[in-house]
Amino acid sequence: MMTGSGRFPTTSWSIVLGAARGDDWRPAFERLCTIYWPPVYGFVRWQVGDAEWAKDLTQAFFTRLLEHQDLCPAEPGKARFRSFLMASIKHFLANEWDRLGTQRRGGGRAHLQLDFSDPRCAGQESLTDGLTPEKIFEKHWATLMLDRALAATRKRYEESGQRRQFDLLEKFLLGGRDEGRYRAAAENLEMSEAAVKMAVHRLRRRFGDALRREISLTVNGPPEVDDELRYLLSVIAA
Repeated sequence: MMTGSGRFPTTSWSIVLGAARGDDWRPAFERLCTIYWPPVYGFVRWQVGDAEWAKDLTQAFFTRLLEHQDLCPAEPGKARFRSFLMASIKHFLANEWDRLGTQRRGGGRAHLQLDFSDPRCAGQESLTDGLTPEKIFEKHWATLMLDRALAATRKRYEESGQRRQFDLLEKFLLGGRDEGRYRAAAENLEMSEAAVKMAVHRLRRRFGDALRREISLTVNGPPEVDDELRYLLSVIAA
């Protein structure tokens, strides 16, 4: 994540792109795959229809990415990790689907062991049939981003001894300005309503900062963060 000075982390997609032709790409790339693989599984799951086959294909896909330096998007200066994964999995399925039909998951060579019981895979079957696999990928991607930003914000409150405040105010992150809810929260926290509103404002700002830091991992530089944030929010709202 970005440091307090606003610098991008060494695990970001921009670092991977910059090192794609050398030997330094693997640690950052493997870290990104470890974090963001569940939306790929969601995409594959709805493409192939069978959960076990989707697991095999997903594992094989990431094995291939880590075994081969397939890290040269058509437009390296513009590619975002989300777009790269979508293009790569489509290409992989088009070329490898039939060949992998008789192979075990990842051919026994998997560098990245995927845990399909991971809570991040929950709800893969709950999306409506009206969504395309691409939209399913985007929904899972956006949800994963929000969940990670929320977890980072929760951890910050825990570390400062304010977990109870976070738990009581979390509902305001995506909610409206219901004065009754502010009064109830003020009573529970033994604070004035004005103080609660200020605390909610602070929580929203911290969550927004965490979300921007999360997005920063997946784009090719600070100028792309705002565009990706707007896109992510549009996906959530759709």
